Amino acid sequence: MGNPDNIICRSSWERRFCKECDTNPGIKKWASEEFSIPYISPADGKVHRYYPDFLIEKTDGKRYIIEIKPDHQTREPVKKNRVTKSYIYECATFEINKAKWKAASEFAKDNGIEFQIMTENQIFPEKHHTRKNYGTRGVSRKCRK
Repeated sequence: MGNPDNIICRSSWERRFCKECDTNPGIKKWASEEFSIPYISPADGKVHRYYPDFLIEKTDGKRYIIEIKPDHQTREPVKKNRVTKSYIYECATFEINKAKWKAASEFAKDNGIEFQIMTENQIFPEKHHTRKNYGTRGVSRKCRK
């Protein structure tokens, strides 16, 4: 769906997910970064646009908004003994992601779609042994509100 000449892959993980979408018989159609969802950034209090990584439709008619993220970015950073620039950056990134994911969850709910986050645990199940049969090789981590 969308423009097949404008497939956006910002990582090898997203590229692998595209291949899965192309070869999985349970996926009827898919698109990458086809639409935006407005959200308020906790960094500056302003409205920004969030472009979810993928929109997929399965052969059973169910639709999903999929975000691809490293697993560690889906959890609040663990505070260390010393507050470093890296820790501050991780905290800011996590808070912005939470705002995006909250907006995406609300958008999805309003439009009869499910919002899910995929990590390397689902994209590379052979390395993590956590594969679940969702038709997209493990669309499993739901947005935390």
